Amino acid sequence: MPKLKTNRGAAKRFKRTASGSLFKRISSHRRHILTKKSAKRKRHLRDGTYLAPADNRAARRMIPYC
Repeated sequence: MPKLKTNRGAAKRFKRTASGSLFKRISSHRRHILTKKSAKRKRHLRDGTYLAPADNRAARRMIPYC
């Protein structure tokens, strides 16, 4: 069977956790137009979170060797 190609966009966005069952991701909406966003909103966007369980299968296919 041929080797699978990694989706490079997904590889830059998601990292697998140590257990290997979940994927970490960073929050969106922190790049620009920050003046209208409250300090509390920006502070909460700093934290990373986990990929939704429904998206784990797709991420595993896009990043096979992670």
